[in-house]
Amino acid sequence: MKRTATAVWSGTIKEGSGHLTTDSTVLSQTPYSFHSRFEDGAGTNPEELLAAAHAGCFTMKLIANLSEAGYTPDEIMTDCHISMSNGRMSKSELEVKARVPGIPEHEFHQLAQDAEKNCPVSKAFSFEITMTAQLY
Repeated sequence: MKRTATAVWSGTIKEGSGHLTTDSTVLSQTPYSFHSRFEDGAGTNPEELLAAAHAGCFTMKLIANLSEAGYTPDEIMTDCHISMSNGRMSKSELEVKARVPGIPEHEFHQLAQDAEKNCPVSKAFSFEITMTAQLY
C-alpha cells in the first residue's frame, strides 16, 4: 500500500502560501501558510494533519482490539494534540472517551494502552506519546 500527497508553495516562508492535495482528494488544494502553522491563520498545517492521522489510526487500532476481544463500541472519540518545541514535534497527547457496553474498565484500559503502543502512526513517531482513556 502506498499513499500520496502533494504540496505546492509559492513565495517566501512568511509572505508566501501553499496548498496540499491528496490522491483521494479529501485534501484538494487545501491552503496552508506560515500564518496557519505558527499563528491563527486560515488553512491547515503539518501538526494538525499529524494529529488527525494519529487520532484516526489509534481509534481504528482500539476498535480492532475491542472487536477481537468481543466488544462492539457504541462510540469512540479521540482527540490528539501535537506539540512543537525548539523547531521539532515533541509530543502527541491522545485523549480517548468511549462508550463500550459490558467492558470492565481495567480491560478497556489494557486494550487502549495496546492501541497507543501498536497503531502504525504511534510506531512511526520518535517523540513522546501520552494517552488518557475513560469510559462514559
